[in-house]
This record gives sequence, C-alpha cells and structure tokens, in this order.
Amino acid sequence: MKQTIIKKIVATSVSATLAFAPLVSHACTAVNIVSKDGSVVAGRTMEWAFDMKWQLTANPKGTPISLSAPASLKLPVTTLASKYAFVAIAPGVLAGPPAYLEGQNESGLAMSGNFLPGFTQYQAVTPQDKNYVSILNLGGFILGMFGSVKELRNELPKYKVWFDPSEVKGLPTPPWLHLVLTDRGGDSIVVEFVKGQMVIHDNVAGVLTNAPTYDWHLNNVRNYLSLTSTATAAVTVGNTNVTELGQGGGLLGLPADYTPPSRFVRATYLKQFVYQPSNSTDAMQAAGHILNNVDIPIGVARSSDGKSVVSDYTQWVNLKDLKNNRMKIANYANRTNFIEINLNEVFKSGITKTWQIDKLPYPQNDVTTDFLK
Repeated sequence: MKQTIIKKIVATSVSATLAFAPLVSHACTAVNIVSKDGSVVAGRTMEWAFDMKWQLTANPKGTPISLSAPASLKLPVTTLASKYAFVAIAPGVLAGPPAYLEGQNESGLAMSGNFLPGFTQYQAVTPQDKNYVSILNLGGFILGMFGSVKELRNELPKYKVWFDPSEVKGLPTPPWLHLVLTDRGGDSIVVEFVKGQMVIHDNVAGVLTNAPTYDWHLNNVRNYLSLTSTATAAVTVGNTNVTELGQGGGLLGLPADYTPPSRFVRATYLKQFVYQPSNSTDAMQAAGHILNNVDIPIGVARSSDGKSVVSDYTQWVNLKDLKNNRMKIANYANRTNFIEINLNEVFKSGITKTWQIDKLPYPQNDVTTDFLK
C-alpha cells in the first residue's frame, strides 16, 4: 500500500513537472540557525540550470507595493506604500516589475522562495474577493508590509495568491513556489499552495528544499532516525578488536545525492548535530558550512529531454543575519569569497538601487605579492 502511494506521488510530480517545466530542475536549500545569544541567521542556496541574471535591489520605506487580481477579472488594483525598507533578489530575465524570491527587511523578517513543481496550485480569485496578490508580487508584499511571522500567520490567509501564465514573460518555468519565512525572534513558517488552498506549516526542522511538500519531508526524516553524530568506536569480532577507520561513521546512510528529499535530510541532520553557535558571527559560519554540503558544481546534476542537456548549479548563496541586518552573498565564481552588506546603512540611506549579483565587488584574495615583498 505504502509503495503504491509513493509511486502515485512520484508519478504525479514527474508528469506535472514535465508538462509545465521541461528540462528544468530545481535544487534550492534553505536553513535557519539560532545561536546561544538568540541571534537568527537564515541562509539559502539558489540553484538553476539557466543564467537568470539575478539582481539585488534596495527598496526604501514607502516603496509602492501593487496588489492586483488577474486582468480578466477587471478588479481594482491596490497600491500600498511599504511600511519597511527591504533588500531582495529577483530574476533579471523576467519582464516587468521584479518578482522577489529572497530577501530581508529592516524589521528582521526574512523570506526565501523555493520551487515546488508538481504540487503547487495557486488560489482562484473570484469577482467577490477583496484581497488578492499575484505570486509575482507576493515577495515584495511580504517584505514591505510585515515585520514578523506572527503578523504573517494572522494576515496572509486573508489574501488569495494567484498565478496567470499569460501575464508572465521571460521565465523559463512557471513560478511554482513555496516560501520559508523567518523573523529575528526565530519564529519560522513554510507557506505552500496545494490543491488551490494556502497551507501554512510551522518550520519545525528549520530547513526547506523543494518537492514534495513540507509535511512529506518531515515524515521522510523519520526514515533516518538511526543517524548519530557519535559512531561506534570499536567492536569485538571473535577475538579481534576492530576499530573505526575514522570519525563520522554514525552518519553512514546519510543521503549524498542532490534530490530535494536527500538535501532536506542532509541539511536537517547537519543542523541538528552541529554545535550551537555562540553568536551571529558563528551562526553565519555554521549556516555557510551546512550549505556547503548541498553546493552543486556545474555538470554533476544534469537533465535532458533527448535534444539538449543542462545542469543545475549553485548560482549564489545568501546568508541573512536577522538580528544585526547583515547580508553575505557569494556567486558561483566566488563561492568562498562572500561579500558583506551592512543593511542598516542601506536602509538608513533611503536609496533605491539595483545590482547584478554576478557583478558585485567580490574580493580578490590573492596575497602572493605580499609574500614576495
């Protein structure tokens, strides 16, 4: 019975993915770390098989936020002025206003959008509805108008979140998304759209990847309860004492592939076993090290439809210090060279500005000339 159910789930996922987004894979991972002093760091990787021309944009307090329904319904558009300044990331290939998938605001609220193909079905807006927002504008709405996860729990279900493929140009795949939302108090939720309904999960694992849905991943983690951070050091076989070859044997069976279920398990157990950091600086390091374990070099995760081959790869990694409003970013070409942004200074400046992530001023760390002096 269980095998039949699993096969049905997999078949549904594969058929939906191939129908709506051929030749595209999705491999993003998000992880939250809370340090001993209460600091919260929310980190994530962004994987894609195409160059999305990712852009980082600073949005000051008062930025216009558009809430609209599908054009065919001819319902009124509401334009709000953002309550909070925020910095967010959107694909530059998308025509029109930025569709933010990642970011944080001055109140310490963070958002990461991960793809959920095969399971996402957005809500249907009717002529009677008063509150609605396109999935393309949802990221800006959340970061611009809300300061905590508690607010989101109360207010977000009042809105219908919709998607109309005729209104999207430039993306190589429809935006089938689920979101992880985390605030500087450590409260975190996962928001999904399943069977036309908004579903909100408490983010008890502090981890999010891609398909299937969040509740499935939590159940799947139960298949790995035998994993441990402390291995058996030695056993006696007959009259012979056999010792371990090296530390780490307690994690034998930890999945190492790049599928969403395996990345979820890997990140969850690493997060569970890592020593709790003392402060936000150490939490940034811990999040970075965990995300290193799901980093995808280009060429190792390929997909093909028989005509062409593409490979997912880690296009950028973003670490968000929600207590101190710091952000650290590294792209594929500078994976070990994070640049840091003091967002408090950005928010205070009131600027509106956009940078291409691949053209940020990554440091040049060649110190050869210093040794030759």
